[in-house]
Amino acid sequence: MSGAEVLDVGRDALWLTIQLCAPVLIVGLVVGVGIGLFQALTQIQEQSLVYAPKIIAIFISLLLFLPLMGGLLGAFMRTIAARISGM
Repeated sequence: MSGAEVLDVGRDALWLTIQLCAPVLIVGLVVGVGIGLFQALTQIQEQSLVYAPKIIAIFISLLLFLPLMGGLLGAFMRTIAARISGM
């Protein structure tokens, strides 16, 4: 395996990592900003208020995006297996 192929696999792995993490991180960001805005508007400064909605939202987003994540990982594994068998 040449250096260019190694860099190509590494780039694909990093892009896959971004694709896998982005939906859950975006949901957590949106919920966190929404709760922060709610706290600022109502002047409720309870620190534990953020955790429960964020945990629930991330859990639901994981349930919704799990098929997409599994498909992406499966396609990446098939690509890697094809490269290994092609050596």
